Formats: sequence, C-alpha cells, structure tokens
Amino acid sequence: MEPDAHVASPDRDPSETDTAAIELTVVMPCLNEADTLAICIDKAHRAMKAHGLVGEVLVADNGSTDGSIEIAEARGARVVAVAAKGYGNALMGGIEAARGRFIIMGDADDSYDFLELPKFVDKLREGFDLVQGCRLPSGGGVVLPGAMPRLHRWWGNPMFSAMVRLMFQAPIHDVYCGLRGFTRELYDRLHLRSTGMEFATEMIIKSSLFGVKIAEVPTTLHPDGRKAHAPHLRTFRDGWRTLRFFLMCSPRWLFFIPGVGLCAFGALGYALGMPGVKLWGATLDAHTLLASSLSILLGFQLLQFGVFAKTFATTEGLIPEDPRFSRWLNTMHLERGIVVGAVAFLAGTGLLLAAVGQWYAAGFGNLEYAITMRWVIPGVTLAALGFQTVFSSFFVGILRMGRKT
Repeated sequence: MEPDAHVASPDRDPSETDTAAIELTVVMPCLNEADTLAICIDKAHRAMKAHGLVGEVLVADNGSTDGSIEIAEARGARVVAVAAKGYGNALMGGIEAARGRFIIMGDADDSYDFLELPKFVDKLREGFDLVQGCRLPSGGGVVLPGAMPRLHRWWGNPMFSAMVRLMFQAPIHDVYCGLRGFTRELYDRLHLRSTGMEFATEMIIKSSLFGVKIAEVPTTLHPDGRKAHAPHLRTFRDGWRTLRFFLMCSPRWLFFIPGVGLCAFGALGYALGMPGVKLWGATLDAHTLLASSLSILLGFQLLQFGVFAKTFATTEGLIPEDPRFSRWLNTMHLERGIVVGAVAFLAGTGLLLAAVGQWYAAGFGNLEYAITMRWVIPGVTLAALGFQTVFSSFFVGILRMGRKT
C-alpha cells in the first residue's frame, strides 16, 4: 500500500498523525480474522485516500492468535488490544481509543465493502448522528448470492427490522447491518452497555429513543471471505438474544400492553359474570369471576412491573424521559398511591366482611355458593390490588430517588 499524507501507513507511526485533524476512524473488531483482515484494511485506506479523508484504521483485537495483530500492523492499522471478550466489548474498546470525530464500524470478514466509506461520511457531514447501512433490497441494498443465509434474509432480519420500526420508531430496514457510522458525540451520549452482539441493536434503539438524526444508506453484502473458521453468528441463539433485548428495552411492549390486555379481559369477565350472562348456551357465573380476577391480578402486576422498569430506566438515563409518564407519576405520587391503595383494600375488606355477615346470618352453615362468591371474589381481588398499590407506591418512590453521580 502506498503511504499517503491523509492515512496512517506502515512507513509512519500512527502517533505522528495530527490527532486534532483526524476526521474519521474506521473501527474493525477482530478475533482471528487473518484470512480477510488485510483486504479490509487496504480497502479502507484506499477509500480514504481516493476521497481525501483524513483518517485512521483501528483494529480492536479481542485475543487473536492467528497472526491478525501482525497483519494489521503491517497494513498500517493501529491495533488496540481488548481483553474483555465479546463483540460489544471489542467495539467499545476500539471506539474509546478512536481519534476521529466520525467513527465507522464494520466487521473484518470481507462481507462489507469498505470502499463504500465515503457515502457514510457524506451523511455524517450533512449532520446525521447515526448512518446505518442497509444490505436488504427494502432499503436499496444488495445481498450477493451466498452472502446471507436464506432464513436470515427472508425471515429473521426483515422481522426484527420491522419490530424495531414498530417498537422504537427507528427509520431503518436492516437492523443487523454491522457497517454503520456515527459521531463521537453520539457514542459518548448513549452510554452503551451491551458487551455482546446486542451492542449494535442497542445503538439503534437508544439513538431512536433519544430522537437523534438517523440516516440509512444502501450497501452491498458480500460472501464471508473467511476460510479458517465459520462465522461467529448463531441463528436461533442470536435471534432469541435480539428478541430478549428488544423486550428489555421496551417496558411498553413487555409490560404495559400485555398488562392492559389482561386487565381489560378480566373486566369483561366481570361485566358478564356478575349478572350471570348466558353466552352461546353457557352461563357465566362464579367460576368466570374467579378466572377474571386472576386475569386482573396478573395484568395489574405487569403494569406495576412496567412502572418500575420505566422509572428505573429513566432515572438511570437508559431511556429519555417521557413527559406523559412523568406527569402521571407526579399526579400519582407516593401519598396519593397510598390513599388509593388503602381505599381499594378497605373496599375489598368490606365486601369480605359482608360475606362473613351472610355466613353469620345463616348460622355459619351452608351458603348459596353463586351468591356468596359474588362478594368474596371481588373482595379478595380488591384487597389484593389495594395492598399491592400501597407498597408499589413506596417502591416507585425509592426508584425515583435516583443516585448521586
């Protein structure tokens, strides 16, 4: 490779480059990528030279033993050793050491064409904070034959990309594309925590939640060029990890929506069961009330978990503050929560005492089951809901105290 004034080269120590002048750092995570690392580095250098970009290539090595480190240094890249294992750890270590105000990350398996770097830089210069590559045709990308397993291309990736658009309003069509650019300011702001493959999706989700400017550029995916070992991805394991991470980042979809659904189902059961409505030849009676109470209790617990999770995530800065949620919390403060819970608990206790009164009037003998249960089941349900409300109000108050930073 021919040395160039804009790019760190084998003939010049990277420390000689004016750090303040570096616009771009290309970060490549690496774990035994000797088959393809050299060509990836060379393409990145060629792209920067051809477009006059002042930049560097940084290889974040995660413990390679196949000569990758020596290859990277010989091709003019700066190598940063990252001891903590994991895709996310490798990238975080590399990004922390990056000198550029723009950072582009991409895998070193020759599946991404680093000659495409300039179009990412152009979007970053336009003012976008995150520029996501898209390999899928839905976003203008191209997947070359043999470059992506059919299950990933036609089901997994489109499904999870649709989910990230629905759940987080992220304007992207390829959630798994590892070739992306972002500003150093955005990275420092996001405080990413994922140490594994979820790192890439966490960046997209948080960027969308915090309302940053996101652009998408089409890219071409090439077949993996490695011969010494198979790809690191595992279809079903990584798919589950993605779904799990999506749900953990969205209290709304994990807790609130199912909770509201269960409570609504239980309320419907009460509306039909209390008067003993006959539906399709079946009489909805006390058993319906019992099942409906279970639905309401489970739904209410999910809603509580949602409040806990969102309060914690907001307090810790994991997600931005939701003005509507904050107004609701300010309205339903600790003291008001205690009052509401106490009223519900006393109302439930009153229904139970009324049932005891009926038992007393019958000389503590047998009671008419269908009538008595219409007092006992709502009483137990209200008492349980009130009890939970009182103590969950205290817990939310504790979570809102935050911590000193």
